[in-house]
Amino acid sequence: MANIHPSAVVEEGAQIASTAEIGPFCWVSSKAKIGENVKLLARVTVYGDTTIGEGTVVFPGACLGTGPQDHGNEFVEGAKVIIGKNNVIRENVTIHAGTPKEQKTTILGDDCMLMVNSHIAHDCVVGNHVIMTNNAVIGGHVRLGDGVILGGNSAVHQFCRIGRKAMIGGVSGVDRDVIPFGIVTGDRGKLRGLNRIGMMRSGMDEATVKSVTRAYMYIFKGKEDTLEISLEKAKEKFKDNELVMEQIKFIAEGLEGRRKIMTAE
Repeated sequence: MANIHPSAVVEEGAQIASTAEIGPFCWVSSKAKIGENVKLLARVTVYGDTTIGEGTVVFPGACLGTGPQDHGNEFVEGAKVIIGKNNVIRENVTIHAGTPKEQKTTILGDDCMLMVNSHIAHDCVVGNHVIMTNNAVIGGHVRLGDGVILGGNSAVHQFCRIGRKAMIGGVSGVDRDVIPFGIVTGDRGKLRGLNRIGMMRSGMDEATVKSVTRAYMYIFKGKEDTLEISLEKAKEKFKDNELVMEQIKFIAEGLEGRRKIMTAE
């Protein structure tokens, strides 16, 4: 039987795993699903149809599954938040449920760390092993790839995509898509290069990192061609390089998307 503190409020119908722990003054809705070994330490609000995957730890003050800050869609029947396994969700984190615009669902992957006061807005999809540092916020419909790191006080505009293992510096505003492995800094974020250290730490050897760097220079630093022309040439030149082709596909999708690709300055 789950360990539920006497001061916690757990509505009838909530699905609580037998190994979960619900701490003092928590509130859990009737539609919530709390997995094995989940810990809600204290004063955690789990609202609506919110699923929390096994091994996730939620710190005091977090508010998960409340309605989006999207006028007219604050309370939508069937809106959901799905939180994966083994996440660390620190104090005062907020994750909002989805809207009808995106199947009513907001998703957080596995093994992420959301630090104090970070915020995931409605309809976002956040990958695995993502780190959002203190006060980092993402607007509605944002996509964060696996291994993304958002620096403290950074902000990502709605509908932006951040490719996997990209790194956003602290106090940076991002209003365009960021390529996989990119690194962005500046108050109005600019693409400064590649997250070479992050690539090496993830197991890529030096030769691989150098090959991706050469492709980056070819695509973004060529002076003669437009980005579109450079991209077409790169498709042939680097067709056997899986990581470069991942970047090229991401850029091509971005050229047709709502938020354009952030290019090198």
